[in-house]
Amino acid sequence: MSLTQKQLFLTHLAQTTDFPMSLEIERAEGVFMYTPDGKAYLDLISGISVSNIGHCHPRVVQAVKRQVDRYMHLMVYGEYVQSPQVKLAEALCGQLAPKLNSVYLVSSGSEAIEGAMKLAKRHTGRPNIISMKKAYHGSTQGALSIIGEETFKRAYRPLLPGIRQLDFNVEEQLAHINTHTAAVIVEPVQGEAGYIPAHESYLHALATRCKEVGALLVFDEIQTGLGRTGSLFAHQAYGLVPDILTLAKGLGGGMPIGAFIANKEVMDSFKENPLLGHITTFGGHPVSSAAALAGLEVILEEKLSTQVEAKSKLFKTLLKHKSIREIRGKGLMLALQLDTFENVQAVIHHCLEKGLVTDWFLFCDNALRISPPLTIKNEEIQTACTILLESLEEVYGT
Repeated sequence: MSLTQKQLFLTHLAQTTDFPMSLEIERAEGVFMYTPDGKAYLDLISGISVSNIGHCHPRVVQAVKRQVDRYMHLMVYGEYVQSPQVKLAEALCGQLAPKLNSVYLVSSGSEAIEGAMKLAKRHTGRPNIISMKKAYHGSTQGALSIIGEETFKRAYRPLLPGIRQLDFNVEEQLAHINTHTAAVIVEPVQGEAGYIPAHESYLHALATRCKEVGALLVFDEIQTGLGRTGSLFAHQAYGLVPDILTLAKGLGGGMPIGAFIANKEVMDSFKENPLLGHITTFGGHPVSSAAALAGLEVILEEKLSTQVEAKSKLFKTLLKHKSIREIRGKGLMLALQLDTFENVQAVIHHCLEKGLVTDWFLFCDNALRISPPLTIKNEEIQTACTILLESLEEVYGT
């Protein structure tokens, strides 16, 4: 007797918890995912802020098919002139401040962070990096070194030396940034801490301190970028321009891609001492680049970021329940603060039974994540909120 797909999944695919969601999906479109038996699930997490324009957007699918017919992988980054890479880099720079004019394409967010860390050290000649407590920047060794939660790091030490974590939004600690600091890496909205926005005054004080001592300011917009917070990039709403910007997740329209972006003078540090100072095999893969360009065009042409605030407000208006201690975040990055991990898991389970997918946070396991595609319609928001409220009532009572 042959094994089912779910049995094969549990047998042969690596698991990272003892309680995977194990939701078998056959196809996805827009804000919905469908099981083999046709049950629809409204996706309230977008593959963790990836599917900003929904699943299988026709423009992205068309761009992928068109590029596959032309060519796929050719050679490592930076040697061949590949139209999808060039067009994507040009389009990204066209939406950013003139200072951010050089794009290094990679395959994921963790790689973008790794590249930014290397670039900062190489350009400044300094050894130290500062990040924030409760920050999440990825799971590779370098990125793991700068995340701000010891529970996730302890088993993998020793990690990189020269790393210091500060408390997020605490201006008094910015004095720790000094002339030995290569870079300060910060999320405009802390993701896995449970969607905690930066105070505007804090980010401006941080930028001022970095400039005073010559440290590079790195904004990790892997989760906040591409319209999710209500502006195309979160830093734009704060009136700031980082020295290095990292992107991934929503950048690819559902395909794997990441980027770190800086001024060309800074990026040129990779050209010598040593030559090929940073290389990647699949970074800026032409199919992913074509998908990313199509996705960016959709966000711009459909003005999706300008619709975010109204949709965010609708969620906040509809989600009224005694169990919700706080709704925080920015745009369509919302956290419903509850009380315990056990109750969060119970609510997630009830939501799944009713056809709604939500999730928790790595460093805030007693809150529910709301991060739907930006294309979600008002009636779909109403459906999602109805299910959430019903599930909360089943766990907590009315």
